[in-house]
Amino acid sequence: MNTPTPPLTSSTTADAVTVAVDGLTVRHRRTTALDAVDLELGTGVHGLLGPNGAGKTSLIRVLATVAEPDSGAVRMLGGTVAGNGSEHAARTTVRRRLGYLPQEFGYYPRFTVREFVTYLAWLKEMPGAATPAAVERAVDRVGLGDRIDAKIRTLSGGMVRRVGIAQAIVNDPDVVLFDEPTAGLDPEQRVEFRSLLRELGTTSTVIVATHLVEDVAAACTGVTLMEAGQIAYQGTPQALAALDEDAHGEETAGDNPIERGYMTALRRHRSRSGAAPARALP
Repeated sequence: MNTPTPPLTSSTTADAVTVAVDGLTVRHRRTTALDAVDLELGTGVHGLLGPNGAGKTSLIRVLATVAEPDSGAVRMLGGTVAGNGSEHAARTTVRRRLGYLPQEFGYYPRFTVREFVTYLAWLKEMPGAATPAAVERAVDRVGLGDRIDAKIRTLSGGMVRRVGIAQAIVNDPDVVLFDEPTAGLDPEQRVEFRSLLRELGTTSTVIVATHLVEDVAAACTGVTLMEAGQIAYQGTPQALAALDEDAHGEETAGDNPIERGYMTALRRHRSRSGAAPARALP
């Protein structure tokens, strides 16, 4: 017997919604990457989990206003920024209040860390007088204060990833989108990043697309599990882990309760929908 998806946490109640996705559909040629997705999120840290090809990056790109959906709409911070009824003025306003780290992060190797994060602050139209202090604070928050005047080309892969995190948070955004942010980070840096996530989530809506279930368990207040372009599960990490206890003798792979809960939720969604495991897609 399938266990129903738990109710949303208090951070997604109607009066606290900062991101609302309504019937969002995205197609890549003949493949449907997002299939009429409905989602509401509020302040807190929200983990976006799912296997390769589940649609996580496609959703993040639409939320970041760098990709347009085929149908549906996205409302963010009070404006419609993508899809039906979207307005250029709303997108421009929201982009100033948005932070985004894509899965593949582009940068200028000859820039220093300070120059690069300052440049991204300028693109976000931050006030010039406030930018120098904001840049130093963002770089300090990712642990690169002592390398702020180093050329990016001299940094390790993990350090470059942290530069990407710094540019995403330099404007103190109200919505922060991270796509696989811990790629290249060592275990100590991942622990520090989780702490930063929890700090950001006290005042912002933070959405983290990741394959790492343990990062979600440690840092997220909510979790959305995607499979084949659909929402397979939404609830808290604790409730996801509890699915393992509700499996009633079902044999489930995984080294800990939240991994087994993740696998249980996927299996139950596939059983309900008749879906096969997703293929690798954006």
